[in-house]
Amino acid sequence: MSLSQLPFSPSCENNKAPILAVLKQSFKTTRRVLEIGSGTGQHAVFFASHLPHLTWCPSDQPQFIEPLEMRIALQGGDNIAPPVTLDVSAPWPLTPGEVDGIFSANTLHIMSEAMVVDFFKGVERHLSDTGHLCVYGPFNYHNQYTSESNRQFDIWLKHRNIHSGIRDIEWITELAKAAGLNLQADHEMPANNRLLHFMR
Repeated sequence: MSLSQLPFSPSCENNKAPILAVLKQSFKTTRRVLEIGSGTGQHAVFFASHLPHLTWCPSDQPQFIEPLEMRIALQGGDNIAPPVTLDVSAPWPLTPGEVDGIFSANTLHIMSEAMVVDFFKGVERHLSDTGHLCVYGPFNYHNQYTSESNRQFDIWLKHRNIHSGIRDIEWITELAKAAGLNLQADHEMPANNRLLHFMR
């Protein structure tokens, strides 16, 4: 399969540069980053190529692994690990403390609330004692949408899957705090998204 035949996300292409600008600071001392929900792999190959001081470890659910492997084979460099199958609600395929960075983009509003809880339980178990967590996507504040487009997006999400939906940042920070993580920064991003940086 050629590069042009692989799954492609326009939003990944549009947001990768703004996200990278934040990750260069958030992950500047990080050595091994687990990406949860790597999807098409566009973020993985781009971030790995621009963050040569660390190893980028992609992961996703089983149905996404084969095209993810193909993109990495075609575009990946020496500092990107083979992708692994990861379901946040099942045992994670790594040992506690193996990674000192975790990144996830546009996943928490796709997951059910129970899966979001499991996500943070996994972060608590596997992130190193001095690790960083960066989460990108849309969030509500005080149960209010930040834009009309986010409101419409939330309606679309719930129509597709009643368990999905844009999450309140207050709930996310509570889950993070219970996992031993404190919010370091809440970065405004294009298209009414945020990038939340948590640290042990």
